[in-house]
Amino acid sequence: MDSNSLYYSLDLVAGNSCTLNVEQRTALQTSLVLLKKNYKFHRVLFWGKILGLNEDYFISQGRGEDDMKDKKNLYSFDCMDWFLLPPATHSMIEDVSKATKGRFIGDPSYVYEHLEIQRQGEGDEAVEAEVVTKVNEEKRLAVTVHWIDEEVSVVPRSAFIKSPHGLVQMNRSFGGQSHSEAGKLNNFFHFTESKNLKKKSILEMADLNPTIDFLDVLSDDIPKGSWSLQSERAGQVCVIRSLLWLGLTFYHVPMTPQHGYIYIGDGTKNLDLPFML
Repeated sequence: MDSNSLYYSLDLVAGNSCTLNVEQRTALQTSLVLLKKNYKFHRVLFWGKILGLNEDYFISQGRGEDDMKDKKNLYSFDCMDWFLLPPATHSMIEDVSKATKGRFIGDPSYVYEHLEIQRQGEGDEAVEAEVVTKVNEEKRLAVTVHWIDEEVSVVPRSAFIKSPHGLVQMNRSFGGQSHSEAGKLNNFFHFTESKNLKKKSILEMADLNPTIDFLDVLSDDIPKGSWSLQSERAGQVCVIRSLLWLGLTFYHVPMTPQHGYIYIGDGTKNLDLPFML
C-alpha cells in the first residue's frame, strides 16, 4: 500500500488484523519519506510484515519508472532503519527451497543448513558424497517476498497501463471500478509477468485491450477457490484475501482510485490448500 495513504489504507484492512500500533505508524510516516528521497524512488509502498520468533521484519518496496520491473525491497526491525534486500536469483531460490523450513527466526544472519547425500560416478566406482547447502535468513526473506509478489500481488483492472515500449506505469485516468465490477474476481489481476495470456486463443485475445489486459486474471488461478472476495463497510470497500499465502489482504474502494495490498503473516505458504477446498 502506498506510503502517502498509509493511515487511511491500514484502517480499511484492519478487519483482517492487518494493523500496526501508533508508534509503528508514526515511524513509518517519517522514514518512508526519507527512504523515497535517499534512494530516489518514484514512490514507496509499505509491503507488510513477516512475523519471526524473536523479531518481526517490516518490509517496504521502492518503485522506479517501470512499476513492474524497477522494484527494490528493504527490511527493518523498528520501522526507522532500513536495509536493502538482495534481488532473488534462480540459484538463491533453489537454495532456499532446499534448506529452509519452519518459521522465521528474526535474525538475518541465522544460517539454515541442508545435508544431501549424492551418488557420484557409475558402477563399482560410484561413491556417496555429502553436499551441504547453506543459506542465511536474509536471503530467505528476499526469496519469500519475491514468491509472494509473484504469486499473490493484486491490482484492479485498468489501474496500470503498458506503453508500446513495454513500460508499465500507473494509469493516471483510473477512477476506480464500479460496485458491480468490484464484485467479480475477473476484474482483478496478478501484478507480475503474464503466464496465461500466451495460452489464450486468437478469439479470446480479440476481446482484450493490450494496453490494460496484459496481466493474468485471478479467476484463472488453480486451484479454484484460492481467493476470498468480500464486500465490507456496507459495500464501500472490496477486500480480497489469499488462501494460498495466508495474511495477504488486498483492498479497493469502488469509484475511487484507492487500492493496495499488505501481507502480515509468518511467511509460509499454505501447501494444504488443495486438500482444504
